[in-house]
Amino acid sequence: MFGKAPMKVFSCRATMNLAQKIVKELGIELGQSSVTDFSDGEFQPCFDESVRGDMVFIIQSTNPPAENLFELLLMIDAAKRASAYKVIAVIPYYGFARQDRKDRPRVSIGSKLTADILSVAGVDRVITMDLHADQIQGFFNIPVDHLFGSAIFAPYIQNLKLEKLTVSAPDMGGSKRANAYSRHLQCEMALTYKLRKKPNVVEEMSIIGEVEGRDVVIIDDMVDTAGTLVLASQKMMEKGAKSVRAFATHPVLSGNAVERIERSPIVELVVTDSIPLLVKSEKIKVLSIAEIFAKTIEAVNLNESISTSFVF
Repeated sequence: MFGKAPMKVFSCRATMNLAQKIVKELGIELGQSSVTDFSDGEFQPCFDESVRGDMVFIIQSTNPPAENLFELLLMIDAAKRASAYKVIAVIPYYGFARQDRKDRPRVSIGSKLTADILSVAGVDRVITMDLHADQIQGFFNIPVDHLFGSAIFAPYIQNLKLEKLTVSAPDMGGSKRANAYSRHLQCEMALTYKLRKKPNVVEEMSIIGEVEGRDVVIIDDMVDTAGTLVLASQKMMEKGAKSVRAFATHPVLSGNAVERIERSPIVELVVTDSIPLLVKSEKIKVLSIAEIFAKTIEAVNLNESISTSFVF
């Protein structure tokens, strides 16, 4: 047990590798749990040790398939029914976050529904990183600790020692994030404006700002199909950029995203291990978020401030 408070850390199956790194940072063992799979596709998680009166932290990213989210919900329910004192969901990647509003008629708001389901399951607190939209925190009526990938990305960028650094966002929605990096790193900023015909398909893109002769770093919360990222890098190079690097917290990397990155002018794509990276690439570098999550879990358990986990 770490510290004086009764605390146990468990993991669902999708984020087991990251969970092992987190408990190593904490200096404790991962809690014992198991999952029974049935022939019809159902599954039933189970705690293989007592959690009565404990602060229970359950680690699981909710990237597709939807079973990842449902497994987390079942674990939360099991912990509450086993008389855990508090149940904290540690969700490095909060899935369905792009569905944060009604952007056209007759669609769901998936991120709000996910928040409601987690609350109904009995979660007392959520710890997550780089939500697609900051306002998702307001979908919860419980505390949400929103961490930022800048805690590990900013020092990495500084260590690159790029002489003519320009920070960019792949779309206007990321302008706030790019501006924060620009102020922290004391460098220039450029933006890209994109027009979509449908999801995952960019019809048109233009660059706002000066990138000629500069080393451009594109910052985003996630990389999915990599279509926007690759197109942005191509536009940057066409405008005379010296080099283009990309940083994205969550490596969703669906479809042929990795192949697109391999063929693109992007020098390197730096991501975290919030989602297990199943496909390897010489252009993709993974930085671990285990330390920042371990420090946050420790602080929450001991009722201490987590402000030191934020860079900007």
